[in-house]
Amino acid sequence: MRILVTGGAGFIGSHLCERLLGQGHDVICLDNFFTGSKDNIIHLMDNHRFELIRHDIVEPILLEVDRIYNLACPASPVHYQYNPVKTVKTSVMGTINMLGMAKRVRARILQASTSEVYGDPQIHPQTEDYWGNVNPIGIRSCYDEGKRVAETLMMDYHRQNGVDIRIIRIFNTYGPRMAENDGRVVSNFILQALGNHDITVYGNGSQTRSFCYVDDLVEGMIRMMECEGFIGPVNLGNPVENTILEFAEKIITITGSRSKIIFKPLPQDDPKQRQPNISLATDKLGWKPLVDLETGLGRTADYFAARSGKG
Repeated sequence: MRILVTGGAGFIGSHLCERLLGQGHDVICLDNFFTGSKDNIIHLMDNHRFELIRHDIVEPILLEVDRIYNLACPASPVHYQYNPVKTVKTSVMGTINMLGMAKRVRARILQASTSEVYGDPQIHPQTEDYWGNVNPIGIRSCYDEGKRVAETLMMDYHRQNGVDIRIIRIFNTYGPRMAENDGRVVSNFILQALGNHDITVYGNGSQTRSFCYVDDLVEGMIRMMECEGFIGPVNLGNPVENTILEFAEKIITITGSRSKIIFKPLPQDDPKQRQPNISLATDKLGWKPLVDLETGLGRTADYFAARSGKG
């Protein structure tokens, strides 16, 4: 098939492009390189089935494709809060443009939504039928509400125009090619640990996260795209829950670091609990994560160590 991956030079997008090429598909990677990097896809450039287009999905584009994976959007608070209006435009106008393309060429489109649509959840773990507890006027709203509107658009194009859609909600994902400057827990902690710097934990560290290795996520995305008769939304993430403090301690152990843990105030609207209920993904897609946290963190730490010259 001829497959378009928007945000294809990003962390998750580059792994998806690599996997789709390995399956023998023609892959078009579209990215404006706001958070994506050519370093993530440079090893794919010699593949004759791979094309790279520098483009912002806020602007229309005409392409002929069979599948669209819509991943384009800055996904870390550091990046999506840098230009919040642009973040909303990417989620709303960008999704409209991709849905318009899907409608025109009758392509199937998968929207990479997020666990952030649940906000600071009042039920635990989160199931797909939960509508969320989201602040519509906070500093994270540009991302949270943008992604919620993107889901609305997907459903309305499906109901009104018969567009063939799929919706996934991605929970915390980590692995090689994460951006070093995105302010996320995994990259922050590993880089601090590799440099033997203090590891910064916000709040008292009791807030929880569930971390899914990128290879597992990509497997779930492809299964969802090719699943017949099920449009979602579906949670994709690892249900094994850790506190942030436990997580910092694991990274110190894995990297053999001399870092100490220090505590700072919790940012506004930072969710206290985040854990997916993946029973729907297991039932409909036969999917569950296979890479345990220690193995995945080891691979990720090796990647960052190699990039920093410490490996």
